[in-house]
Amino acid sequence: MSDHRLQLAVILGSIRDGRIGPTVANWFAGEADRRDDVLVDRVDLADVPIGSAAPTMTPPPEVLAALRELTPRFDAADAFVVVTPEYNRSYPAGLKNIIDWHNTQFHAKPVAFVSYGGISGGLRAVEHLRAVFTELHAVTTRDTVSFHNVWEQFDGDGRPKDPQRPAAAAETLLDQVAWWARALKHARATTPYRTLNTAR
Repeated sequence: MSDHRLQLAVILGSIRDGRIGPTVANWFAGEADRRDDVLVDRVDLADVPIGSAAPTMTPPPEVLAALRELTPRFDAADAFVVVTPEYNRSYPAGLKNIIDWHNTQFHAKPVAFVSYGGISGGLRAVEHLRAVFTELHAVTTRDTVSFHNVWEQFDGDGRPKDPQRPAAAAETLLDQVAWWARALKHARATTPYRTLNTAR
């Protein structure tokens, strides 16, 4: 059955000490794991020592090795869900770096968002990310999952205190990203996707 399941990369974008990101990402990945149409690959950017290395630089060997390990996972992904906090009305710098390093891996694939933060629930970070992924020829889903005042939303076991609302939002998001993933996977297999650099 796994041969027919969509490969879903769930990317945790925060690398800060004391982050609540793993709680949010683990909850969402658990929701996705319940489905029989996706296979989840959890990608925690805290495990990728990219730091502030820009794609125009030659990274240190340990960073280059980590990037090379991550690249085939992104190549294999049929879809992505980015779990992001909001830092200063936008998204984390480490997340931008990893996106820039893997430009072509996002082409003609769907990207969805799970955001968290204070009163805005990380939605301002999502709006910025939508523009970035449009530049990378990705398709972003309309609906998101967002946790406002996130520190109050989870219990000590990492479960939402009000499970029904986020579970319903996650189901809608996963339905949408799976629909786009199937459609775009078929399209890529039958008609090569061309960008300005590949057009003849």
